[in-house]
Amino acid sequence: MTRNGVPVTSLVRTLIDIALHLDRSDLERAVNDADRLGLIDPEALLDALALHPGKRGVGRLRELLSERAFRLTDSELERLFLRLVGEAGLPMPLTQRRLNGFRVDFLWPDLKLVVETDGLRYHRTPAQQATDRRRDQAHLAAGFTPLRFTHAQVRFEAGYVRFTLLAVVNRLRRLDDGAMPKLEP
Repeated sequence: MTRNGVPVTSLVRTLIDIALHLDRSDLERAVNDADRLGLIDPEALLDALALHPGKRGVGRLRELLSERAFRLTDSELERLFLRLVGEAGLPMPLTQRRLNGFRVDFLWPDLKLVVETDGLRYHRTPAQQATDRRRDQAHLAAGFTPLRFTHAQVRFEAGYVRFTLLAVVNRLRRLDDGAMPKLEP
């Protein structure tokens, strides 16, 4: 089709076409950006791929959008954190879910663990930081463990983030097993 005399393709066709030329991270970013901008959600994209059987790029998008592979994220920071989760050998969390009246970045419901990744864009001002504290307090009051990592930690201190995440997960698993940790004076 054309728009103002310029040939254009649909968003779905564009994503199919670029699927052949982008690495997995950039393709996932493109799908997340389309969703964030309200252009198409991942489920609708997956349904729309059925209208393009045999088209090169469709298989790559289907693989990306499979339930076990694709995670809805809002930012590169969140994608970096998911990579650290995989490197730590942990199961992938739920992403972008509502809990206790707030949208959370990452949620392990079986462990009652919430992880937030704090970029400077949304966590800079005193008012935003106060909202973060209220969010953490609401999760604690509901029996969840909130854990926060800054952009700098995720980006430049990956080992520390993995270590801390694993330590918290191991503690929560011990508590879930009924084993009481020893308290040190």
